[in-house]
Amino acid sequence: MSQFCLIRHGQTDWNLEGRYHGQIDVPLNEEGRIQAGILAQKLHDQRITAIYTSDLQRARETAAIIAAAIKQPIFSEPRLREINQGAWEGQLVEVIQTRYAELWQQRTQDPANVRPPGGETVGEVAERVYCALNDIACLHPTGCVAIVSHGLALATVMCKVQGIPIGQAYTMIPSNTEPIWVTWKG
Repeated sequence: MSQFCLIRHGQTDWNLEGRYHGQIDVPLNEEGRIQAGILAQKLHDQRITAIYTSDLQRARETAAIIAAAIKQPIFSEPRLREINQGAWEGQLVEVIQTRYAELWQQRTQDPANVRPPGGETVGEVAERVYCALNDIACLHPTGCVAIVSHGLALATVMCKVQGIPIGQAYTMIPSNTEPIWVTWKG
């Protein structure tokens, strides 16, 4: 069993606007950099032995700020990326709900299995994130590893750890830079 500190990246302008990021490579805004710096100071005395991050800029920036404070290496792991939202990426939630009303209704009824046009299902995200965490756990069976990722990707982890159905992942999305400590059993 490995110990992970799950961290959602710092704030972006798209977070404020209510846009779906998905895998579009959006940077942190100034508040996001401040959030990451505050978290880095909180983590300074923790026994984190490595940092794994999504390869998307907002997560990499957050991880770099943390790494500078705690003096630990960063490893890029593309499987920690956010869900691929396909045609919904970059769109405001209200626009998606209007333009894709029928599909949005289906997602409301079956959030684990409905796919945005050209995107991934929550179940597919969970599968790739769990595989990444299993591999990281094998490399770091002791100590604590920081995992810097994205809201829905981390929500799938919370569902697994807490024994909650994956269809409830949208209700488990953590706040930006909120550290969540978990024991990973794979």
